[in-house]
Amino acid sequence: MPGLWRQRLPSAWVLLLLPFLQLLMPAAPAPHRGSYKPVIVVHGLFDSSYSFRHLLDYINETHPGTVVTVLDLFDGRESLRPLWEQVQGFREAVGPIMEKAAEGVHLICYSQGGLVCRALLSVMDEHNVDSFISLSSPQMGQYGDTDYLKWLFPTSMRSNLYRICYSPWGQEFSICNYWHDPHHDDLYLNASSFLALINGERDHPNATAWRKNFLRVGRLVLIGGPDDGVITPWQSSFFGFYDANETVLEMEEQPVYLRDSFGLKTLLARGAIVRCPMAGISHTTWHSNRTLYDTCIEPWLS
Repeated sequence: MPGLWRQRLPSAWVLLLLPFLQLLMPAAPAPHRGSYKPVIVVHGLFDSSYSFRHLLDYINETHPGTVVTVLDLFDGRESLRPLWEQVQGFREAVGPIMEKAAEGVHLICYSQGGLVCRALLSVMDEHNVDSFISLSSPQMGQYGDTDYLKWLFPTSMRSNLYRICYSPWGQEFSICNYWHDPHHDDLYLNASSFLALINGERDHPNATAWRKNFLRVGRLVLIGGPDDGVITPWQSSFFGFYDANETVLEMEEQPVYLRDSFGLKTLLARGAIVRCPMAGISHTTWHSNRTLYDTCIEPWLS
């Protein structure tokens, strides 16, 4: 009997001390409930999927297990193809991804790719985009002399490029599809085969349907900054743009906002627009800057 007591004593003490031992042990991390929504990345002018290797690493580190697709379409010089042609190609690529994502997807779209994605939101009746992250994209157009422009049109300056861009031949180049000369607004409205249409600045039969489709988006995240060096004016990333005197009017002063021609005013009213300006970032480093990712992108990748 004494021997039996000695055999049972340790077990009894363990049972008595168990609640206290549990308090001393570190708590296990709570598992992530559910999986993260798939992320689709669309590149910009002269880019390829390789440009986004840092962004891919950041997402994998902060949101492990996320399915990220960096679309490898219209790379390099092919990115000069007309934007409606690119929209069709990207639409065929993102459609199957969206169909498999019952909870929705996130779009991260850089520079010219931000305009491609905005058009996708307009023309896709059943898209399920939760966050559309527009990364330094000329959403209200481009009007500036940049290295890209000088390479494409070496004999032209921004003051006379409208002669090329607002011609049928010029509209065969993607950059002319969003060239927005504030001094020739009438020519822009009549000749622009892309930006004037997705902005609802020119009447067309699909305007109502496109606006309805665009408003399906859960959140619009706008990212840009004063040191970009390419997007001109840089406020175009936030739907600001020049008036005829080259004074920048912010989004809320733009006619497309005041008329709510494609849904900006409605999105802002429901709190679905996030603006994230960041200084000190040049155009080609937006997708590789870790501070920018942590501040402006990661919070919206649910």
